[in-house]
Parts: sequence; C-alpha cells; structure tokens
Amino acid sequence: MTQFFIHRPVFAWVLAITLMIAGAFGLKSLAISQYPDVAPTSVSISATYSGASGQIVADSVTAVIEDGMTNLDGLLYMTSTSSEASSSISLTFDSSVDPDIAQVQVQNKLQLVEGSLPSSVTSSGISVTRSDSSMLLVGGLVSTDGKYSDVDLGNIFSEKMQKTLQRLEGVGDITLFGSEYAMRIWLDPNSLYKYSLTPSDVSDAISAQNTNVTVGSLGAIPSVKGQQNKILLKTRSQLSSVDDFRNIILTTNDDGSSVFLGDVARVELGNESYTVFSTYNGKNAVGFGVNLSTGANAVETSERVHSTVSTLAKSLPEGVDVIYSYDTTPFIVDSITQIVETLIEAIILVFIVILVFLQNWRATLIPTLVVPIVLLGTFGILAVTGYSLNTLTMFALVLAIGLLVDDAIVVVENVERIMEEENLSPMAATEKSMKEISSALVGIVIVLSSVFLPMAFMSGSTGIIYRQFSITIISAMVLSLFVALILTPAMCASLLKPTHGRTKLWPARKFNAGFDNLNTRYTGAVDKLLKRPFRMLVVVIGIGAVMTLVYERLPTSFVPTEDQSILMAVVTLPDNATQAQTLTTINAMQDYLLKENSEYFVGGFSPIGFSFNGTGQNNAMMFIKLKELDERPNMSAAQLAEKANQAFSNGRYGQVLFLQPPAIHGLGSSNGFEMYLIDRAGSGLAALHETATQLAEDAQESGLVTGIRGYENSTSTQLTMDIDSQKAEASGLTLSEINSNLSIIFAGSYVNDFTLNSKQRDVRLMGDQEYRMQPGDINSWYMRNSSGEMVPMAAFSTQTWGKTYTSISHYGGDNAINLQGSAALGISSGEAMAEMERLVAELGGDYELAWTGLSYQEQIAGNQELILYILSAVVVFLALAALYESWTVPLSVMLAVPVSLLGAFLATWYFGQSNDVYFKVGMLTTIGLAARNAILIVEFAESMRREGHELVGAIITASKMRLRPILMTTFAFAFGVLPLATADGTGANAQNSIGTGMLGGIIFSAIFGILMVPVLYLAVLKAVAITKQLGNKETTK
Repeated sequence: MTQFFIHRPVFAWVLAITLMIAGAFGLKSLAISQYPDVAPTSVSISATYSGASGQIVADSVTAVIEDGMTNLDGLLYMTSTSSEASSSISLTFDSSVDPDIAQVQVQNKLQLVEGSLPSSVTSSGISVTRSDSSMLLVGGLVSTDGKYSDVDLGNIFSEKMQKTLQRLEGVGDITLFGSEYAMRIWLDPNSLYKYSLTPSDVSDAISAQNTNVTVGSLGAIPSVKGQQNKILLKTRSQLSSVDDFRNIILTTNDDGSSVFLGDVARVELGNESYTVFSTYNGKNAVGFGVNLSTGANAVETSERVHSTVSTLAKSLPEGVDVIYSYDTTPFIVDSITQIVETLIEAIILVFIVILVFLQNWRATLIPTLVVPIVLLGTFGILAVTGYSLNTLTMFALVLAIGLLVDDAIVVVENVERIMEEENLSPMAATEKSMKEISSALVGIVIVLSSVFLPMAFMSGSTGIIYRQFSITIISAMVLSLFVALILTPAMCASLLKPTHGRTKLWPARKFNAGFDNLNTRYTGAVDKLLKRPFRMLVVVIGIGAVMTLVYERLPTSFVPTEDQSILMAVVTLPDNATQAQTLTTINAMQDYLLKENSEYFVGGFSPIGFSFNGTGQNNAMMFIKLKELDERPNMSAAQLAEKANQAFSNGRYGQVLFLQPPAIHGLGSSNGFEMYLIDRAGSGLAALHETATQLAEDAQESGLVTGIRGYENSTSTQLTMDIDSQKAEASGLTLSEINSNLSIIFAGSYVNDFTLNSKQRDVRLMGDQEYRMQPGDINSWYMRNSSGEMVPMAAFSTQTWGKTYTSISHYGGDNAINLQGSAALGISSGEAMAEMERLVAELGGDYELAWTGLSYQEQIAGNQELILYILSAVVVFLALAALYESWTVPLSVMLAVPVSLLGAFLATWYFGQSNDVYFKVGMLTTIGLAARNAILIVEFAESMRREGHELVGAIITASKMRLRPILMTTFAFAFGVLPLATADGTGANAQNSIGTGMLGGIIFSAIFGILMVPVLYLAVLKAVAITKQLGNKETTK
C-alpha cells in the first residue's frame, strides 16, 4: 500500500483533503461543554402530607415508598429527607442506566405501594422526576430604585419570563427564589365569633362563589323548528379583584342583611408564599435558578437562556434590571479557550523541536502538515461518536500533538538518514525507508492504542471520563498511522531534496557535532552496561520499590478544584430563628463582601428562606460573583472562601459557610465531600444526632477537614395541642372539623384560583398575623358546634411543650445524617475522606459511612485504579507478543516502564499535585511513551539479530541508530505537554495535573530509560537462553 501511494502523491492528497473536509464539518457540529454528561442518573420522588410532622411523614410515607423500591436495575444508592408535610426521596442510578428507563422503573414500583399510603398523600399527587442536584446558573430581577417589592418582581418574572424559559431546550427546571401574587385572605377571630362563623365556612363560601360555571346557551341542539340563532349564556363566575373577594357573601341575617368576607377578614393582593424572599446587594430582588435537563449541553442551554432573557428584558418596566450572580458556563468557555491556546503553543513548540533536529524546512514541513490533517480527522470521529469539545477531549488532543507527529518524524528522519548515508534519491530513499520501518510504525501505534484501550471499558462516571480520552487518543493514533503510511511517504518522495555534500549552517553544524558527541558517549555507556546486564534487573527491582513508596505518598482526589470566579455561601441559624434574624446575617455578609473586600467581589444574590439544606426562616444562601482571575492575581476563590469562613467562624451570625461550586456539574451541589452516617444498629435518632455532632467536632479538630456541617435530624421546639376527644364530642364538635379549622388558621389553606392578567393565581386563606404569634393566641379562636354555639379552644384542649425533629434523613431506608465538608486548604479530598473513614471506624460497628455525589465517584475511581494499570500493562504486553511473535521482546520493553513512572510520581509529588483522574491518564500515556522508546531500539536490534548479526553488536548499533528519532519524538512530546505543566489562569489546575506527571516521566525516560532498554533486552535474552540450557540439561539427564 505504501509503495502505491509513493508513486501517486495526488491520490494521497485527495484522501487527506477528504479527511479534513469531513473533519471540518464534524467540528462545526461539535457542542462545547466542560465535561461530558458524567453525572449518574438521578430520579426524585416528592410527596406531600399536609399537617404531618417530620416523624409522621418518615413513618407513614417515606418508609413505605422506600420499602417498595426493590430490585431496581443499576441502583447505586437511595437517600431521603422527611420534613414537615413533605417527603423527598432521591434514587441514584449508574450512569449507564437510561434516565427514561430509570424513571419508568421507579414509577412502576411506586404504583405498587400507593395503596399503602395515606389517602391525602395520593390525592395531593406524588411526583416522579429526573433531577440534577446542581444549578447551571442563577439570575434575577433587581429593583434598582426600590420602587418594586420582591413580590412585584416575582410577579413580573412569572408573567413575562418563566414559561418562556421553562420551554427552552436543555432547561430541566426553573426554581423561583421569591413569590408570585396571590389573593391573601387574613381571618379575624373576633369578627368570626361575632357572626358565629368558622374558617371552614369562609373556605366553603369562597369555593362556591369563586368558580368557573358553564351554563350553556339559548338555542342549543335539540332546538325547536325554525330557531334562527344560538346565544351563549354567562353568569357571574370566577372573581378577579380584591373588591370582588371582599363582597363574597358568607351568610344572610334574619333581617335580610348580609355578612361579607370583608366583614371578617382582611383581603389583599399579597405573596403566594412568604417562605422565600431575595435581595441582591441589599436591593429588592427575585431570583431564578436554572437546572439543566438530563443530557443537555450546558453552554448551549446557557446561551439560550441569556439570549431569551435579553429579548424579554426589553419589556421590563423602568427601574428593573437583569443580573446574573452565578453562572458556570463562562468558566467552561474560558477553560476550552485556554486549552485551545495550549494546543496552539504545543504545535509551535513541536515545530521548533522538529526543525532543530531535522535542520531542513522541507523535512520539518511534512510532520507539521500532519497535525491539522489528523486533528480535523479526529474532530470528525468525535462528531460521529456523539462526543463534544470538552476539557477531556481537548486534553486528549493536546497529548496527541506530541504523539501523532511521532510516526511522521520517524519516517522523515529515516528517509533523510538514508539519503545522506547512501546517497539515494528521495524516491528511492523513501521506498527503502518504508520497507524498514513500516512494521515499527504499526507496532508503535498498536502499543500506544493498547495502553488506552482498557480505559474505554471502565464503568461509572470515571469510565465516561476515561472513555473520552481513550476514543480521542486512539482515533488520533490510528489516523496518524494512516497518514504516515499514505501521505507522509508521498510528501517525502516529492518534497525532500538530496542534501548529500551540502554544507550546513553553523548552528546546525554545532548541533550535529554536539549530538554526535552525545551519541558516542551514549553508545559507550551502553557498551559498558551490556557487560553486566543482570545488574540492571536488580536496578529495576529497586526502582519498582522506590516507585511504590512514592506512589503511596501521593494525595488523592477525583478531579482538581478550579477557580470558577463564583462562590456559594450556606447560612444556617438555630432552628427557632426568624426570617428577620436571617436577614441580619445576610446584610452582614453583604457588608463583608462589598465594603470590606470590594476589590475581590462583584456582588451576591441571596434567597432568604432557601438553601441546599432545606427551606425555613433560619436558612439562606448567597450566590456570589467574584471578579475575574486577572483582577485578583493573588487571591484564588479557595483562598477567598477560606478567608470569609474565618471571618464568620465566631458563630455570631449563625453557621455561615462559603463554598466553591462542584468540580463537575451534576455531582453534588457544592465542592467538597458528601457522606451519610448510617445508624445500622437502630440506636435511635437522638443517639445518631449526638454521634454525628461529635464526629463533626472531631473532624474539624483534625485539621484535615473544614466547614463540616450536618443536614437533617435537627430538633426544634414544639407546642403540642392535646385535644380531649371526649370533651370535644360532648361540646358537639368532631375531631375532623377541629383539625380542618386549625390547619386553615395556622398552616394556611389553598382554596382555589382567580385570574390576574390572564394568568391563574392562588386564593389562600389563613389567620391574620397578630392572632397566631403566641401560644395564648390559640384560645382566641372558636369552633361552632352542631347546635350553632361558638366553643372556645380552651374548652376541649390543653398545650404542652416538647421537642420534635424538623427533618429526618434516611440512607437505604435506615436512619442517617447527611454530612458535608471540605478538605482544609492545602489538603487533598482523598486525605479528608480517609480521615472521615478513620473517625467513623472508631465509632464501632453500630455506625457506617456511605459516600454520595462526587465523593462516591472518587471512591469508585480509586477502586478501579489498580485494575486499570494492570489491564493496560497486560494488553500492551500481549499486543507486543502478537506483533513480534515473541515473549522476550515485550518483556524487555515493559521492564523499561517503571523508571518513567518513577519520574512521573516524583514530579507529581514534588509539585504538590494529586493522584486524580487526570494523573491516571497521564500515567497511562507515560507507559505508552516508555514502551514506544523501547520499541524503537528493541525492534531494530531484533531485526538485526534475526538477520544474523552478533547480538551485542546489534544492540549497540540499534541504540546508536535509534537515538536521534527517540530524542526527537521525546522532545517533541515533552514540549507538547510543557504548556500543560506550566499553565496558569482559567482551568490551570486540570492542565497542571495532567502535564506535570507526564513531563517528569518523559524526562526520566529520556535520561535513564534509553540506557536501560538495551541492557534489559540483553538481560532478558540471556536469561531465556540460560533457562533453555538448564531445561536441556534436565532433559538429557
């Protein structure tokens, strides 16, 4: 095939151009994202049990549903939270499970247990949705002049934006941090008593008089003969204004006068919910959080949201501005841009290396032209396989730069050498060269591809990450072989010119003289080492031991935490704290950000009443936008979070924790670790809560963990209304009537809807504020008995104080507490997780630890690590054995790998990097590079040995002949990854993680590996020969 294209260069170019065109079209269709969709499939079940406490919800709703979730395919773990009137269950599946199939499985299981649930739960509806635990972005509307209240802004967003945004492709859910309008009816107990009315009477009257009624028409079919027209009939139906509701008739007196709703209640257009309200830098605001739908592209979805909001913002009233305080996508775009710049830098550096070694612009041009051809071809393959342009595929392409020119360099260097030494024409030299090295080229590509092949079969989120690297690099390698066998020889034959007898420039002569001197010293050193080859085996054993020691000391993590120029803060005050107290904390935080540290922060959006650990007056969050990296060169997001946490560590404002966003979207709500402490022995909620509190204190004191906090299973003061059923019955009251009225008074009740600006709004009924603030206010309310008499609450009820659990958490159906935290500054996540495991182990067998979110994936990645390395080494060994029909060649090649790995481990340890996913990919690449260098020597020596040359002489000759291409390809790859190892700015941590170890491995391979390979090859051959001799002697005996 190669000989065919040497004589048909136009045909070769046609194939290359076709490949580039296909790749260009593929590149245009590739989506941009930070990571592929690595988050496992998650399905959420939500149920409502009005009026029930957290304990009742846990026992009557959550536990029943959990017991039914059995035999679900691919289920990893199940967690739940039961709080007042609400049950939330999350089921996390393996990422290989189709989200639609997972949702159907859960729905089917739920149907089987619905009959065991309370009727009010099933009548309220149970939702089953696919969920994503992290937000893509948080935007908002701000009243710049204070003219609009938070509910005004909420209504503006609801009417003008929410539905449009919800329908956008890629948007999974819109969370409103605020409230829309509702018709609020606030009951006065004194007026109700005056007219002998109860809250239920009011509710019934509203339901009857605020409804849509269809009364038909005149002339409807069947009609009398000769009917000439049809007339629609309309009667008073749904109400639309405050005055309409005030005029609802509740009862008619004996004198014919009427009692109206306005006589017993205050009616206003108010908030649908008072649970959450928002501020932005101290101004009235409403926020909206956008969650990504499963499998959607983050960058494209964000662009759609921004574009749509920008269009809709034109209709906003004056004094209302749009803000974005949290957006994960600018970091994604900047990261990809940085990697593209790194890619360009790598290409330029590789070009310089080739030019230095070949000293011929024509020869340099050939491998340089290979780069765009292979890159575009790889883009085409990525498009066909459904991949995106993300951090992982782009890193793979940066690594491939140094690898994909290898084949072309080997071809060009060998053609140049033959032309120089044998004085052949470019055509003849190319033909001879390809006969010599074609098998070596195929071997190199097979080995490098074999290294990455096992990665494609790893499971879980880690497997998805590995697969991105694997497919990208293998595609680039195969395409580079295709170009090396088809186009590169054709270009060599047509572009290269004979250089025999030409005088080179002075720099080139000096470089060649220096290289010749190096080669002489190198072959001399090899010659000496070959005299005692078995000593090298001892050296390899020693290297393996040191390598293991260094490796075990490397800190571990899943992926590096990057500075995304955004932070989150979670605020938790004591359970009985009020919304006003929480707002005081938020104001203190805003002062800290904007007055004391304005050089670092842009602003913060705060939904008060909402946080990732639940809703309530004592909870809040802040989504904080930082200034760009270049505006704060000496303060990273991690340092700012640490500084802020120290500023609020005294507890004066409650628990305030500043956090970085999750490293991978969809794996948790914030960066750091997440775990559940599980009560396997059934010790009870009180013991579990006490143990978790002590565990958190011990972890904080260890110095390895910071910001640890526990969610759920917290207690709150409870006032129990003990209703004496006998007294109630004796008074002519039923328990159902009493409970129904109490629920309306103190919890509030949704009655029905009304129309405002062509949109349906809630009508809500509740006791007025001043009559439900203190325990004594309970006795201000009366119930009407069967005789029409008004009976006070004190006649049949008493009150007792106690404690209750505001929320109860389960893991796999057992009582548990969700604990989250972060590694201390300078400590890896793996070290923090190991410390938590140690502390839990000290608790004894009654309690267990289970990781979730990003921590679960990190644990899985660590468990798969050894398997991945062993598989890669075995596959490379078998590929070499099959390629060279020998067991000795692959053994001698693989024995040269440990020294390169030692260099990688030492570089990673010295520069403070972690053993993460990127490091593992770098190690596999290092294995391939070490094997490639060894192949270039061993394959040449093996060929000479089989041709009858003396063994030691063949090894020395092979070492001398292959040194130049080995150093050229090694330097090309080293300079290709150098921009990764030295990167700074956006996304630099990931680049450093993958580049540092590989650079160390390449350096050790270039310095020590090329000395070890020839000696190890001889040692293996001699060991095999000795073994055969001993075997023959035994046979002779």
